[in-house]
Amino acid sequence: MKLLRPSPDAPGSQMELPLSDALAGADMAPGMAPGVTPAQPVPPASQPWPQPQPNARRMLVGERSVHYTLKRSSRRTIGFTVDDRGLSITAPRWVTLADIESAIFEKQRWIFNKLGEWQHREARRVLPTVQWREGASLPFLGKPITLKLESPTGVLVFDADTRFLHLALPVHADEQQIKDRVQGWLQHQAKRLLAQRLDIYAEKLGVRHSAFSLTSAATRWGSCTADGKIRMNWRLMHFPLSMIDYVAAHELAHLKEMNHSSRFWDTVASIFPEFRDARAQLRAHPPELLPTF
Repeated sequence: MKLLRPSPDAPGSQMELPLSDALAGADMAPGMAPGVTPAQPVPPASQPWPQPQPNARRMLVGERSVHYTLKRSSRRTIGFTVDDRGLSITAPRWVTLADIESAIFEKQRWIFNKLGEWQHREARRVLPTVQWREGASLPFLGKPITLKLESPTGVLVFDADTRFLHLALPVHADEQQIKDRVQGWLQHQAKRLLAQRLDIYAEKLGVRHSAFSLTSAATRWGSCTADGKIRMNWRLMHFPLSMIDYVAAHELAHLKEMNHSSRFWDTVASIFPEFRDARAQLRAHPPELLPTF
């Protein structure tokens, strides 16, 4: 059972257009839908998000510009995909460019809506890109910690009072060394803490999971299989404990209800009554908005 996909068709929004629909009215002016101008090379001037790919084409739909990449295949329908790279179209080899752009015009509402959703996600990124160096800051359990390369003890240690993470690295350590050391520490903390929280809520619910492992999935915070295997995203360690507990309670509830029915949410509430607030916070921070470590 998958948890908290950021949108029904994320990470990339997709749709298909039957060729009978795409080719309808293709003889307009000639072969072009009203308001559509032929595709042109992308000019060097800066473009709105998402940035067009180097091989992108451009067309005008009314007064709005659409950039898209085109791939030919043996498929029988025209497929549209919108993700962080923008609009991608896959079309049969025999379909003309005029027919493809007529299809774009027909589906313009869907295309602009999906492009807008991705732009909104980009603007909502919850963490800036981490600069892997002395003095860098990142969240740990909802509060910032500061990276220190040298360690007074000669080993990696986290000082809970100062919230300094002493990495025990030389002052000339490069960014990759620092990044790897921090990620390793976060995953070690996640393996311990997330397993602990699962055990606490499993006891409350009176269930047992068969296995637990970490994941770095880009589209979900946790998952539970029918045979009781639970996975939780180690990047949850950036968030407060209440959000971690919500994911733990959510996945364990699937051991009783492998669905999202009212009975499922009643089960979650029975062990984590405040789940609604934590769920709302987590939905505002889908995994793909976090920097990739």
